[in-house]
Amino acid sequence: MTSTSRTWSFASPEPVEAAVPFVDLTVQHRTLREELDRAIADVVAGSEFILGSHVGRFERAFASIAGSAFAVGVSSGLDALRLVLTALDLAAGDEVVVPANTFIATALAVSAVGARPILVDCDHETYAIDVTALEVALTPRTRAVIPVHLTGQPADMAPILALADERALNVVEDAAQAHGATYRGRPCGSIGLAGCFSFYPAKNLGAFGDAGLVTTSDEGLANRLRRLRNYGQAAKYEHREKGLNARMDTLQAAILEVKLPHLPAWNEARRRHADRYRELLAGAGDLRFQSRTPGSTHVYHLFVVETQERDGLQAHLRERGIETGIHYPLPIHLQEAYADLGYARGSFPVAERLAATSLSLPMYPELTEAQLERVASEIARFFGSREARLRGKQRPVSRVARRPSR
Repeated sequence: MTSTSRTWSFASPEPVEAAVPFVDLTVQHRTLREELDRAIADVVAGSEFILGSHVGRFERAFASIAGSAFAVGVSSGLDALRLVLTALDLAAGDEVVVPANTFIATALAVSAVGARPILVDCDHETYAIDVTALEVALTPRTRAVIPVHLTGQPADMAPILALADERALNVVEDAAQAHGATYRGRPCGSIGLAGCFSFYPAKNLGAFGDAGLVTTSDEGLANRLRRLRNYGQAAKYEHREKGLNARMDTLQAAILEVKLPHLPAWNEARRRHADRYRELLAGAGDLRFQSRTPGSTHVYHLFVVETQERDGLQAHLRERGIETGIHYPLPIHLQEAYADLGYARGSFPVAERLAATSLSLPMYPELTEAQLERVASEIARFFGSREARLRGKQRPVSRVARRPSR
């Protein structure tokens, strides 16, 4: 059944359009089925399930496309961040500046090493960390900054690096949503001291479960990360430090090896879809789009729109079988888990505005033109109906008295 097919519902005499999923991984996996089956069979035959040869091959391949000398495969994006902060010897009393507008894992990594996350607001157009607010937040206790390349959009790294150089701070990129994105010609993950990636299944490059990776051109850091991910072990049963069990599974590496060569084409498809959305949705209601960081290439892990009618629009689309997402409905500083930071509502107005107004539309490489047009037409229909209702409510009441009928 194609995306334009129509099915009949017993609840209505009208034909119902086929659903448009927020993400559809089944299409991608069908096209790669034979290669994926061979990769999985190879892992099973070799039975190297932990840090097998596929892990090393994937690390080298990813480091090459990420513009870094080294890559270290780990168990998740959160563990990638946590291991880097551990390797930097962060501890209680240290501070790490993190944007308020990000997934909670960015802050959790800081808490996991005993340091304190210091939140700052985001830019109202690009949604990335606000560099002016970042500078104000720096104190003598600040040890690192974690800029997040949110939605696949690179943060504005030049002023961040300038501040870091001036204050002798480490810059750790959270590139969990930015596989293949570039800033001024440099791949995300190669700009700071280290880049941290997630291969959660729905990412631009996704595994069949949790997996992550750290990129760096610092050989000493790479070697320490390899020890830390594997119980602090330098050789079997020789433990130099207190490490973690945060290793990448061989099966995930084998799957990612199959997918990696397709990443550039998948990212290009996402960019085409984003351009088409912008074209189709121009002038629709009060919709606003995320601005692009100058000199960057966006890879659109998410395509986000803003509207004061977010909840109504989402409900309208849901009723018509179009799935959407909200990233993120409750900012970090308003989460119960971080009440101890002492931030109040209103502390980060841009992040709070985005939490209330942003909506992520369906976005994955295999979206069809028909699906894009259907999403856009339903959005236009929602705003058109709303405006018609408002015009009806605002119609002036005639003050001319009617003559009594005779």
